[in-house]
Amino acid sequence: MAGMTEEPRPRRLVLASQSPARLGLLRQAGLAPEVIVSGVDEDALTAPTPGELARVLAEAKATAVAARPEAAGALVIGCDSVLELDGRALGKPVDAEDATARWKSMRGRSGVLRTGHCVIDTASGRRTSATASTTVRFGEPDDAEIAAYVASGEPLHVAGAFTLDGRSAPFIDGIDGDPGNVIGLSLPLLRRLLAELDVRVTDLWA
Repeated sequence: MAGMTEEPRPRRLVLASQSPARLGLLRQAGLAPEVIVSGVDEDALTAPTPGELARVLAEAKATAVAARPEAAGALVIGCDSVLELDGRALGKPVDAEDATARWKSMRGRSGVLRTGHCVIDTASGRRTSATASTTVRFGEPDDAEIAAYVASGEPLHVAGAFTLDGRSAPFIDGIDGDPGNVIGLSLPLLRRLLAELDVRVTDLWA
């Protein structure tokens, strides 16, 4: 109609990750990101501590996607998670045997899930990053339960060989911190990082 002005469209948001869990968290929070997989070789990157490694991986993913022509003008979010146990960074298990050994070593203990977050505003070139940490208290599944879980295939696709929103949920006694961070992305941290780039998360609602 004449005289009416259109509502400004929210900024394009790109998730530099193929994780369905991260995509789901963003959608549940009212965002509508596009997905562009980074193709970064995670095994080629190192850092002194698990927390720094998670951040380095997130920065590498976001940087790789932000450099692509199809991401021009968008806000790019990169994330990566590792489980810190005994000072070591544990990503996805290499195979079923590795996943089984992981669970046998984790049961009855606590680990720290560290997720690196990086946000790049491709319009301005500004960027910011940080790592969120959540303590996970593992239960004590018996050998048969671990075998059944590994046979499901789920632990082979997630950092630390577990997830809070899947088949391993009954084997996790509790957490201390942000549950979204364990699933793959801390929405409170993302809000703070966006604010550092002068973007309100509410302005990105679809």
